Amino acid sequence: MLAGKDPIAISMCWFIYMLCKHPEVQEKVAKEIIEATNMTEEITDVADFAARVSDTALDKMQYLHAALTETIRLYPALPVDPKVCFSDDVLPDGCNVNKGDVVAYLPYAMGRMKFIWGDDALEFKPERWLDQYGCFHQESPFKFTAFQAGPRTCLGRDFAYRQLKIFSSVLLGWFVFKLSNENKVPQYRTSINLHVDGPLQVYVFHRSGFQNPSTYNCETRSVWVNPNQKKI
Repeated sequence: MLAGKDPIAISMCWFIYMLCKHPEVQEKVAKEIIEATNMTEEITDVADFAARVSDTALDKMQYLHAALTETIRLYPALPVDPKVCFSDDVLPDGCNVNKGDVVAYLPYAMGRMKFIWGDDALEFKPERWLDQYGCFHQESPFKFTAFQAGPRTCLGRDFAYRQLKIFSSVLLGWFVFKLSNENKVPQYRTSINLHVDGPLQVYVFHRSGFQNPSTYNCETRSVWVNPNQKKI
């Protein structure tokens, strides 16, 4: 339950935050969603819109997949991943580890290292995950370690991506998000997972005009985005 619930909710929270900080990315994602769902007419019921989010449509959302992955690179739900040695061993770099030793790697730190990701490691750039044809290109799991690697690769990775893309498609195809306070920097609340400390307060606008994803009406709601506390 923990592996399936908290990381997805946390990743969605950070994803909405990053889209609010980068509205141009939010609009590109929304445009892709509307095109992938073949939305050419005004829909007044969110359930009708959600019904258009098919497996075929989700597979077309390459930029959304890249934007989600870029968010997870910078804000992995599991920031530190410890392992316990079952027997004495020698790591590839020659370091000796003994039975019972705890060895941890940090996906959070690795996702921000310039010698791994380049000088723009701290920048939010979904395009780094796209090839020349605009298709998602997966990096080595030993470079992008948020889902572990090798025989320990997360069994729920593909399922998690599917859920994130479904939620994102409905939310971003139907709504526009803006931070209620653009100057407030969210703090971390680290437990096992990397939570936002307290609710992420955003304004939500209904998106209208499917031919022009950037248009939205002026009716707003203040929403608290928090995996453990939801208030509308």
